[in-house]
Amino acid sequence: MTRTLAILIFLALAVSCNRVKNEPERLAVAQAGDRVLYFDQIPAVLVTPDMNETDSISAVKSYIRRWARKELMSMRAEQNLTAEYKNEVNRQLAEMRNNLLIYQYQQQMIIQKMDTTVTDSEMENYYISNLNTFSLTTNLVKALFIKIPLTTPDIEKVRKLYKSSVPEEMGELEDYCNKFALRYDDYNDAWIPFTQLLMEVPLECENQEQWLARNSAVELRDDKFAYFIVIREYRLRNSVAPFEYIKGQVKTIILNNRRNDFLQKLEDGIYNEAVSNSTLKVF
Repeated sequence: MTRTLAILIFLALAVSCNRVKNEPERLAVAQAGDRVLYFDQIPAVLVTPDMNETDSISAVKSYIRRWARKELMSMRAEQNLTAEYKNEVNRQLAEMRNNLLIYQYQQQMIIQKMDTTVTDSEMENYYISNLNTFSLTTNLVKALFIKIPLTTPDIEKVRKLYKSSVPEEMGELEDYCNKFALRYDDYNDAWIPFTQLLMEVPLECENQEQWLARNSAVELRDDKFAYFIVIREYRLRNSVAPFEYIKGQVKTIILNNRRNDFLQKLEDGIYNEAVSNSTLKVF
């Protein structure tokens, strides 16, 4: 038996004489009017393993006090609200119930019947048809980034090789960096925000667009490290976002549009069925 459970049971047993007659198997820990809080309704998460016994019992008692205050306020409101206000509460409750039922039914139908497969061709076609809606809000780059301690032996090898696109030299650079570099990253040849790269290096860049236009390969350093950057491609903010960068966003849009169409057809179908079989009558 856990300490948490033991404490809760001890507290419940201390007031077990207040059991409700009609429910002898449940332990009552508090009662406000005809409303009862039972031991099994107290969340066990109130007591964590790092709490001592005093704090644990205090937490449970605090929960009981909060429950009592809330129930007493609810009882007083029930007794004193005017019929007009009670009717408004009932109306809101009925509306909330309807909305919850509709939502759960929609989710069930989506899971059971909606096609959630989105092909690459669908995404590409949507992207091409809506290019003007995919404008970048940040500068993007495809880059190679190397961070290496200044004390690394033969660091000149990096200076000679990091700009190369020759496969053999690129392989030699990779072997060297795998041995000595703190970071050697091409970000899986994916587009990344330029600001993400700037966070890695000691570079203050007030005008990113100008910097990208003027630099394709740079070496930076501080008192401990040398940083090598190769900008292989870049796209500027306000230009069209690359498909690869927003592929996930495009898929989400397609699925949302499909979901909206599916739910509209579901609602239309139910409405038309009710009209045809006279379930719906408008007077």
